[in-house]
Amino acid sequence: MNATIPPPSPEVRARQARLEEILRGYGKVLVAYSGGVDSSYLAAVAHRALGERAVAVTAQSESLAPEELEEAKALAARVGFAHEIVRTGELNDPNYASNPHNRCYFCKAELMNKLFDAADARGAKIALGAIVDDLGDFRPGEAAAKERGAVFPLREAGLTKADIRSLSQEMGLPTADKPGGACLSSRIPFGQEVTAKKLNQIAESEALLHRMGFRECRVRHHETIARIEVPADRLAGLLERREEILAALKKLGFVYVSLDLQGLRSGSLHEAVARGPS
Repeated sequence: MNATIPPPSPEVRARQARLEEILRGYGKVLVAYSGGVDSSYLAAVAHRALGERAVAVTAQSESLAPEELEEAKALAARVGFAHEIVRTGELNDPNYASNPHNRCYFCKAELMNKLFDAADARGAKIALGAIVDDLGDFRPGEAAAKERGAVFPLREAGLTKADIRSLSQEMGLPTADKPGGACLSSRIPFGQEVTAKKLNQIAESEALLHRMGFRECRVRHHETIARIEVPADRLAGLLERREEILAALKKLGFVYVSLDLQGLRSGSLHEAVARGPS
């Protein structure tokens, strides 16, 4: 048990009970399951509430790291919920590959298009893991999901990220303390083309850092430059492995490898958008 995650309070347990009530009201659900903290919890609770009437579906594409897919499969097998994989082709959409600021809209639209027929045939709702914490964020992907009738039971139940970590730990889910993440395309600056080659470079670079013990990290792809982000208190530790990391990332095709002295932060590529042209 992770001592830094407190046990759920009676209020949090009440929100979980509300979630199960909401899910039972749907009758059947397809859970969009990436293997992250929120979708893993939703898939597990949906399985508990609905049994075989709940199916978790993972979108496999170049924008999902192979290690993330394997972890999602392993968790589904461990918990015992039904798990299916669909192949999505967002890279074939120029609207996505050109990497506009609303790139996530086109990714989610592709996923929803893949899921819609399957959900319709089963009479099931498509459930996504959006939470209360996401309200107010710029989330174009959520707009695409809403347009296609998706539901957001975690948010409807009033659950926050802290709630979900606490409840996940109580359920014995290994994702309870998993670092937050986003698709690999989020490592590429807006306006720079998203390609399978770039995504593979990012996936392999981050997998290397994970194996070295840097569980929380990002490798931002700036064409010939890899910009590594780790928490500020891990900067010195990463520099101790400098030669090994440099050799590995150059072998993957990067010409320059840099370390961001600000440390790991979510959405750092938005900083350039906010700053605007110089």
